[in-house]
Amino acid sequence: MRTMQTTESACSLCGPKVRAVLERAYQNARGEWFRLGPYMVLDKLLRRTPSIKEYVRRTKKMYIPLSRERGTFAYLLARSINAQRIVEFGTAFGISTIYLAAAVKDNGGGIVIGSEIEDSKVTKAQTHLEEAGLAGYVEIRRGDARMTLAEPGGKVDMLLVDGYKEIYVAIVTILMPHLRPGSVVLGDNVSTPIIKKSLASYVAFMNDPKNGFYSVTVPFWGGIEYSVRL
Repeated sequence: MRTMQTTESACSLCGPKVRAVLERAYQNARGEWFRLGPYMVLDKLLRRTPSIKEYVRRTKKMYIPLSRERGTFAYLLARSINAQRIVEFGTAFGISTIYLAAAVKDNGGGIVIGSEIEDSKVTKAQTHLEEAGLAGYVEIRRGDARMTLAEPGGKVDMLLVDGYKEIYVAIVTILMPHLRPGSVVLGDNVSTPIIKKSLASYVAFMNDPKNGFYSVTVPFWGGIEYSVRL
C-alpha cells in the first residue's frame, strides 16, 4: 500500500525552516526598491548605464529577492519539468536560490549552480541556505558570471537570469550549448517600467526564432520572460 505524503514532506517550501528563513528575508528586504529607485531614475534622466562595479556597490546590502509569487512560480516550474540541474545568475542573499534548491530536493536531488560577484552576499547566501537545510543542493560560484557559469558541469534543465540587466543576453549565450531541449529560461523584470528599456534587447533575443527559443512574457508585476529551448 502506498504511503500518503503530507504536504510538508512533499514540498520543502512548506517546511518550518524554509518558511522561517524566507519570512525573515522578506521582512529585511522591505523598502529596497525605494532606496534603489532614485539611482535608477537619475540614470534614466542622465541617459547613463551604471557599470557592473557601480551596480554591485549600490546593491551590496540589498536582498532584491524574487517576490513570493515569482519564487513560488519558479519552484513549481522546476518541479513540473523535474529539474535536477539549475543555473542561477544573480544569487544575491540566496532567496531565489532557496526556491530553486527546494525544487531540486523535492525532485529527488540535483544541484543549483549560483553565481554572485559580491563576496559578502555569497557568505550571507550560504548562511541562509544552511539555515533552510538546503545547502547540500547548492554550489555558489564567486565572481563574474560570464566566467563562473561558462561550464555548468552538465546539461542544464533550467536557468534563472536575475542579475545585472545589461548582460542577460551574454549569460544566455554562454549557457546555450548546455541548455537541453525543453529546458526553461526565466528572465526577471522584463516589464518593470524603469528597467524595461534595458531588457528590450534580451526580450528581442529570446523571441527571435533563429536563437532557438519560444518565449512569452508572464504578466506578474515587473514581468518574467518565460522561454523554452527548442
